[in-house]
Amino acid sequence: MKSNDPLHGTTLEFMLRKIVDRYGWEELGCQVEIRCFIVDPSIDSSLKFLRRTPWARKRVEEIYLVYLDERKKKQIKDDES
Repeated sequence: MKSNDPLHGTTLEFMLRKIVDRYGWEELGCQVEIRCFIVDPSIDSSLKFLRRTPWARKRVEEIYLVYLDERKKKQIKDDES
């Protein structure tokens, strides 16, 4: 049975890489004010922090869901063109 949860089977690293590619570290640091996004950001340091900080991980998941929604809307718009 397929899950309806868009986060099902998606790793934290995958989500983080996608939103960093889309928004950049600076924007991500504005949306989630944590040191690992603002000062010398890296995927590894961010993953370490996010894995032990539930509120920050939840915020990253929320941003990833917005990213997915933007992609879906863009795809629909492109299909209509």
